[in-house]
Amino acid sequence: MARSDINRSGEIEVFVHVVEAGSFSAAARALRMTPSAVSKLIARLEARLGARLVSRSTRKLQLTPEGSAFYESGLRILADMAAAEREAAAGAAPRGRLRVNTYVPFGVHRLIPLLPRFLERYPEISVDLVLTDSVIDLMAERADVAIRAGQLGESRLVARKLGQSRMVVVAAPSYLGARGTPRLPAELDRHNRLAFGFARYSDGWPFADGTSFTVPVSGNAMASDGEAMRLMTIAGAGIARLARWHVQPDIAAGRLVPVLEDFNPGDVEPTHAVYVGHGKHLPARVRAFLDFLGESVRLT
Repeated sequence: MARSDINRSGEIEVFVHVVEAGSFSAAARALRMTPSAVSKLIARLEARLGARLVSRSTRKLQLTPEGSAFYESGLRILADMAAAEREAAAGAAPRGRLRVNTYVPFGVHRLIPLLPRFLERYPEISVDLVLTDSVIDLMAERADVAIRAGQLGESRLVARKLGQSRMVVVAAPSYLGARGTPRLPAELDRHNRLAFGFARYSDGWPFADGTSFTVPVSGNAMASDGEAMRLMTIAGAGIARLARWHVQPDIAAGRLVPVLEDFNPGDVEPTHAVYVGHGKHLPARVRAFLDFLGESVRLT
């Protein structure tokens, strides 16, 4: 079949009906098609994808793992198509449900304070916000935008840089008073270095004194996200390495003190908004949110 002859949205709609109806015949009745036409369409879709989507070995239709993943993606695609049609019919006014996933410090200290202004500007958008420092699959989680810290890996997602910040090693005055202030990176061996409880891009803290080197992270406490790490550090649990923008108010207020700044290599942690699609094909609600972040967020 020629590529231009494939009605992908029609195939997805039929497949979703089959899954939700539980059988080819029930889907055929709902779509006013014959059961054989529905069966042939699903077979043609499987052949084109090179994967079995449904199991026909039992009287009850069952999805394969590939079929389950395709069904979830299909639901999102159909929802986005419907939203795009509504937006076009309404003059592309931003509206609908916007699903946003963000790492916790950005969500707590930057995004949430901005949300009232965004919602006032776009009253027909509703925001579904999830905070986690874990990297998520946008398609699986059905998120419109994910905001991530750190260098991005290879991906088919589109990224828009929101800013960047130097990293800094910090500790609370109470911790330094009890354990002493390290003057050299080698002295960190005598200190509690707080770690994250999930995979990071680096397995150590980088330093420089003419040459670059890293100090392994080793301590008796771990945190699931950057905000929990910040609060543990303020409480005096140990020394942490965090983005400067995240802890600058604590440094200014005396709750945290930078240490080993003479050995800071000056590396930065970027923050990106990542999403599926680009340009004119973005739903108006997503485009409005990205533009709002671009004009409102300052991390440097």
